[in-house]
Amino acid sequence: MRRRYRYKKLLVFFESTLLLMIETLLFASIWYGHYIHYIKLSFYHRGNYAVIGSYTLILFLITKLYDGFKLGYLRLMDVLYSQILALLCSNVLMYIQLCIISRDYMNPIRLVEMTVVELVVIVAWVLLWSWIYTKIYPPRRLLLVYGGRPPKNLVEKLHSRKDKYQVCEMVPAGMGLRAVLERIDHYENVVLCEMPPEIQSRIVEYCFQHSIRSYIIPKITDIMLLGAEQIHLFDTPILLLRNQGLGMEQVIVKRFMDLVISSLMLILTSPFMLLIALGIKVQDGGPVIYKQKRLTKDGKEFEIYKFRSMRMDSERSGARLAQKGDRRVTPVGKVIRNLHFDELPQLFNILKGDMSLVGPRPERPEIARQYQKKVTEFDFRLKVKAGLTGYAQVYGKYNTTPEDKLKLDLFYIEHYSVWMDVKLLLLTFKILFQKENTEGIDNGQVTAVKGK
Repeated sequence: MRRRYRYKKLLVFFESTLLLMIETLLFASIWYGHYIHYIKLSFYHRGNYAVIGSYTLILFLITKLYDGFKLGYLRLMDVLYSQILALLCSNVLMYIQLCIISRDYMNPIRLVEMTVVELVVIVAWVLLWSWIYTKIYPPRRLLLVYGGRPPKNLVEKLHSRKDKYQVCEMVPAGMGLRAVLERIDHYENVVLCEMPPEIQSRIVEYCFQHSIRSYIIPKITDIMLLGAEQIHLFDTPILLLRNQGLGMEQVIVKRFMDLVISSLMLILTSPFMLLIALGIKVQDGGPVIYKQKRLTKDGKEFEIYKFRSMRMDSERSGARLAQKGDRRVTPVGKVIRNLHFDELPQLFNILKGDMSLVGPRPERPEIARQYQKKVTEFDFRLKVKAGLTGYAQVYGKYNTTPEDKLKLDLFYIEHYSVWMDVKLLLLTFKILFQKENTEGIDNGQVTAVKGK
């Protein structure tokens, strides 16, 4: 079994390459069969190859950005969604490129027909190869080793991916190192969760020595170490943690991006904002904009702007997050919350300098204080400005626990780069239509803190 897994990436590469080749051939057929006849400029063979190659490159880059090649890693529906979204984005960009090449508006009918064929191919192809993949690589049998209380939340998450993982046994680290290692010998995959560092180190060394795959749920300090800089002053390796947030040159570039992109977004989204404002006003006659105290860099409070998506008396019982099927949400609010359009007025917060395009989610002071009682390091995420979108918003959910949210935000801070901001902005478009990212907290909860 272990030997078979060595060829897993090769199988995924083979499947992805074949699909990309099929899509390229479909585009080449409509290029040579139709569009080339409407191009006013003379095209030689290399010119034709350049156009077809540019389509392949665009499709490859966008599919990779949206994780469309991660067969066996993402859920089946997630792979399909990523592939379809990447295809639609690529074909729109290619149509724009065709119009530029021809110096005229091109009839998109052939491209639309090709898109329909490609959609059918993608669905059939992903379903076929997912079936092949699961036959060759069944779910990994896991041993979960934990310290303290059994990690119920983690087990629930692992059970939600039965296509990938199968938790066969759970053992406490407190049963003793020797006993734990004896149980590990019966498995090829081990999950380590919240245990004393000395025991975890011994288990990791043992797994490394015996080539046993190990998954580690990182502590907050582990996330910080991941972003450490390696320095070599002498023959002893040293890890440097600057612990100062972003550097001055990063702050300047980030602010420039905020001003330019938020200004463009305001222009592009202004028609939608006008329609939303009209819909809210017609619905109940109440205020369109909802102002609320939030936290940004260094714990500074500011007033955030949002389209009102709930009834005007929604917080007469105090501050609380939205629940699943929350009755306080208005009909118009339900639509704009699902699309994240209720957050468009925050573009004005970005222009004012209260927020950034990308950063940790701005929390309410009273809710942040509740989180801090549960996770004392929760304020660590305030090393940078709050963001309209961010690492935790893209890879987490609305109801992600405070500790996991903190870890995601710290990963962003410790690994910050301009490219990461660009990538997160592009990935935000992907999650707009994913309902689970806007799903509220469970009934009975007031915040994202879950019960024992």
